[in-house]
Amino acid sequence: MNMEEKRTIFDYLAQVMIIFGFTTLLLNIFCLVFGASARDISAIFALGAQGVPVSVSFQFLCVSALLTGARYVFFTDRIIKQMPAWLRCICMLTFAVIIIAVFIILFHWFPADMWQPWLMFFCCFGVSFAGSFLFVTLKEKTENRRMEEALRRLKEAGEDKAGK
Repeated sequence: MNMEEKRTIFDYLAQVMIIFGFTTLLLNIFCLVFGASARDISAIFALGAQGVPVSVSFQFLCVSALLTGARYVFFTDRIIKQMPAWLRCICMLTFAVIIIAVFIILFHWFPADMWQPWLMFFCCFGVSFAGSFLFVTLKEKTENRRMEEALRRLKEAGEDKAGK
């Protein structure tokens, strides 16, 4: 998110829905792959390969809203003005892990005393973070190229007018 842009509630809601849509897609894939075998140990897979329970869907919607709010806090200058970008990123990641861990424990998404689900969670979180980071980086590079091209054309147009 550009730290200079003004955002509206619609931008916030759109971001919530993007995160929610992505996590819902992953959850449905996981249900198809792991649902039958994880039905008895996880609230997420309570319906087996049939899908995600409605209560879990709403919990993930809540997590999506909290993460989007945290993104607003950590990546805009409205609240935090002097924190370097790398520290904001670390704070955001830490907040995300804490929020998700609280939901895991509170809503029994998986047994908190088993190491295998935690390992899977951190692997999925890492892959999601890496994918998101790659996407944002590529998007930023594309936008920067477009801005540089527009600036170049503007300079050329200014030089053309000055030369006439």
